[in-house]
Amino acid sequence: MTMPVMEPDLDRATLRSWAQLVDGGPFSSLCWGERIAFDNPESLTLLGALAAWTDRVRLVTTVVIPQLHDPVMLAKQLATGDMLCDGRLTVGVGVGGRHEDYRAVGADPATQTMREMAERVEVMKRVWAGEKVTESTLPVGPPPVQPGGPVLHVGTLGPKTVRSAVGWADGLAGMTLDLDLGKQGELFDVARQAWHDAGRTKPHLATSFWFAIGDGEAPRAQVHRHLLRYMNWIPAEFVDAMAPTAGFAGTVDELRAVLAKFADLGADEVHLIPTSSDIDQVRQVAEAIADFT
Repeated sequence: MTMPVMEPDLDRATLRSWAQLVDGGPFSSLCWGERIAFDNPESLTLLGALAAWTDRVRLVTTVVIPQLHDPVMLAKQLATGDMLCDGRLTVGVGVGGRHEDYRAVGADPATQTMREMAERVEVMKRVWAGEKVTESTLPVGPPPVQPGGPVLHVGTLGPKTVRSAVGWADGLAGMTLDLDLGKQGELFDVARQAWHDAGRTKPHLATSFWFAIGDGEAPRAQVHRHLLRYMNWIPAEFVDAMAPTAGFAGTVDELRAVLAKFADLGADEVHLIPTSSDIDQVRQVAEAIADFT
């Protein structure tokens, strides 16, 4: 389950209630994304709070963008998060899709490449390994709880990204915009083959999609409202065109059937992205996934 970080009017009580309900089960992971030029909570500050509010679920950044951060400081922040959650951190990283976020923190949009991201990931892994990467007396710490650093997933929508990350990623933090099972299956196959060719154990296969649960037309309208707010850098008419088929909108039983199809594809996880901060949506998803636990 993904935190409702892109919804308006959030407060401590809402975020804590979501985190504790998800941690209570039957969910496997608690996820959240990064954005700068928006009113969402800052990702690494939120990591500290989620580490304190939860005890069981893995905490998954989907995704943090290394090019928006100094890599040594980011490594220190994530290692601290791994310590605070006692080794439950998975770090999904991606290049991001918005130049405005790069400009907001003084980052160069020209660094929005897989090569640049991989170079920063390599610096972080060296920090986590205890190497001295600066002219300091001591290495940058603290050491992460997980040996070698948190699990790393690559944020991806396509095969080129998957193949470029096989050398450093442990799996995928994917997304399907329209629940196209054929394309998702093809991407999983690309990842399996790439990891096999590199002599690595099979990758963790995760994908995600927006969701709204309810009856009638209300869930689809909820998804549409969310997309108009979240995708505010895209002309509204384009959002209007994609909204009728974006993500999932339907009943608990219909969601259960969709998740079963992703399980048949070999997905290890599906990260559901809420389109409302109504915590009853989490309770209904818990009902839908009871058969998968």
